[in-house]
Amino acid sequence: MTTQQIAVAGSSGRMGRALIEAIAHSPDFCLKAALELPGNPFLGKDAGELVGAPCGVRISADLAGSLAECDVLVDFTRPEGTLAHLEACRALGISMVIGTTGFQPAQKALIVEAAKKISIVMAPNMSVGVNLTFKLAELAARVLNEGFDVEIIEAHHRHKVDAPSGTALRMGEVIAAALGRDFAKEAIYGREGVTGERKPSTIGFATVRGGDIVGDHTALFAGTGERVEITHKAASRATFALGALRAARYLAGKKSGLYDMQDVLGLK
Repeated sequence: MTTQQIAVAGSSGRMGRALIEAIAHSPDFCLKAALELPGNPFLGKDAGELVGAPCGVRISADLAGSLAECDVLVDFTRPEGTLAHLEACRALGISMVIGTTGFQPAQKALIVEAAKKISIVMAPNMSVGVNLTFKLAELAARVLNEGFDVEIIEAHHRHKVDAPSGTALRMGEVIAAALGRDFAKEAIYGREGVTGERKPSTIGFATVRGGDIVGDHTALFAGTGERVEITHKAASRATFALGALRAARYLAGKKSGLYDMQDVLGLK
């Protein structure tokens, strides 16, 4: 069995810890580097201690030095941090799994350009179940293409900084494409006051933030006398970590290209 040398960005965060724990239980991966920002209180500590399994890998802010012997970097941080990591990976020829959300179009363009030199899986949600949900939502949109209004409801923990979630936006994009609609023109992100009747072509979003909700997403197709709801609820970040490792396995041997979880799961 070939063992991939893997690096984790944002290693002391919630997703970072979930990834470290998943790697510890995956014999085909070896944690080679754990990255954090300068000034982080966990710098210098054994990354494995964060999940109760010391591994000898010290958390470091030395990006280039830490990545030198890695095969792939998994990044669930912030757009600015991910782009800095992207440049380092591009220079070193290291693959990336990007689960970061909240990118602006110009930032996404930088990732597309980098994928000409290195292989990247980028997805707003690495969960296998969520990506199956995207496929089911696409099928539902094709069948329910007349007489049904589309609304997307998502809920996350109080610490999430972007809204709607990247997963919700991707769900909307998938549905809009299946319906032949321009997502940028038809998406409605908030309603307040006297809004008038709902336009049939729009795709509405409702956002909930509170507590420790890991991530709930529902695509609602509301028709006359009936409605169809396609829902995914995540109970643990382990599902995202396991999906990210599945993406890393997919990248093994790929020199370049931009992929998503639909590619990883063979759903295209």
